[in-house]
Amino acid sequence: MRVLITGTSGFIGRALAENMAVEHEVVCLSRQPTAVDGVEKIAGSFTDPAVLARLDGWDFDALVHLAALTGAGSEADLMAVNVLGSYTLLRYMADRGCGKLVLASSIAAVGMQSPLFRPLELPMSDEHPCLDRDGYGFSKYMMEETARYLSRQNTALDIVNIRLSSVWPEDREPVLRQPGPVGQWSMGAISCMYLSDAVRCFRLAAESRHKPGVRIMNATGQQACVEGTVPEMMRAWYGKEAERIDLSHYERRGHERDAVYSIGLIERELGFVPLRSVVPE
Repeated sequence: MRVLITGTSGFIGRALAENMAVEHEVVCLSRQPTAVDGVEKIAGSFTDPAVLARLDGWDFDALVHLAALTGAGSEADLMAVNVLGSYTLLRYMADRGCGKLVLASSIAAVGMQSPLFRPLELPMSDEHPCLDRDGYGFSKYMMEETARYLSRQNTALDIVNIRLSSVWPEDREPVLRQPGPVGQWSMGAISCMYLSDAVRCFRLAAESRHKPGVRIMNATGQQACVEGTVPEMMRAWYGKEAERIDLSHYERRGHERDAVYSIGLIERELGFVPLRSVVPE
């Protein structure tokens, strides 16, 4: 395969480029230098049509779009980069005949950045509605909607949106969250996976059998990083409001610490199961 990966100066992008370059032809697009050997490197922003024009000499089998503005950006910048910028990239790739588009969305697309967020269900489904108040989650949700729009125009496209959890470096020791007041990124603090699993997830998506349409899949560790059980954490966070949430899934023996995001679809569709546990043995 010939694969374009964006954001290859970053933590996940660099590791994915190194991993995929062993068996595939990889072209890296990043604003900062890409420290990966054996790949083609393009310096610049994916939001810039002039930069994308420098890719005209290649035909790509797949795109893995990891570059983005994170939750620390302003609302206007988040929309400009993550929505309009991603539209510019996806439109370019689709018009050039790239049929596989793998996008790094986020579990923040549900809106869990805010302490006011309340899940509608647990575990949260892969297409849990966006309830964001802070801009980042909404920008990722709108990127997903942009992909749907392009898919309606070109029904042959295979678009995979990975709602990615927090990603830990390989040498990080698991840390369990203690019950206490709910804060920003609450669900993100207990929904984590290791870098090696994140890399394998995106690679599986890029290499998967072509399936026209748009898919949205949660990707996180199999267990929540909580001290105690998920129901205990929800009741500590939400008080009486936790009674509105069906917690019966976690009240079954052996499921007390299951992930707060449903991860069954990504296993069925891509065969992805995290190999490293984020909970101490």
